[in-house]
Amino acid sequence: MFEPKNIVTSAAEVKEILGADFPSQVSKVIDHIDDHCRTWIERSPFVVISSANASGAMDVSPKGDPPGFVKVLDEKTLAIPDRLGNHRGDTFMNVLENPRVGLMFVVPNRTEVVRVSGSAQVIMDPDVLGAMAVNGKLPDLALLVRVEEAMFHCGKSMVRSRMWKPDRWDSIEGLPSYAQALKDHGDMPDRIEDLQEMVERNEAQRLY
Repeated sequence: MFEPKNIVTSAAEVKEILGADFPSQVSKVIDHIDDHCRTWIERSPFVVISSANASGAMDVSPKGDPPGFVKVLDEKTLAIPDRLGNHRGDTFMNVLENPRVGLMFVVPNRTEVVRVSGSAQVIMDPDVLGAMAVNGKLPDLALLVRVEEAMFHCGKSMVRSRMWKPDRWDSIEGLPSYAQALKDHGDMPDRIEDLQEMVERNEAQRLY
């Protein structure tokens, strides 16, 4: 196992290396969803949710749907539907032990992101779930997030990653398929072809 030789151990060291805060980077953090954040969230088709259980074990979960799937219920409250997935419920299990969550909202062709942090609950309110129906199908659960901090995050990471520059993307040749990873990580006896067919069927027929 790799052992580092030069470890940063204090906030003072981090500050010394990174330099002084720009005033705008401190003042840009707000405690609610304003009109700018609301517009961004309502245009976002993709959010990443970070959570941790009571022992500190972390999880990061992607959620995607047509823009507007995350509902801004008021300036302090967001609701995120749970769609058909892997049935693990990692985020829900974590929130039941530790309600702290972080969100990152992405909008295609924009390099910036919006970050939100706060506390969460798992809810089943019929009126909230009813507003999240797609193709007549309601989610069984939703994640309710009480907003404590919200901010726009600059676009340098997306620019460096060339995320929205398909002409500059690297080839995906040689990457393992999801079916191959399932078979190898789970030590599954199924044929690769059968697993691949299952994956494609899930993506085509089990979105909602």
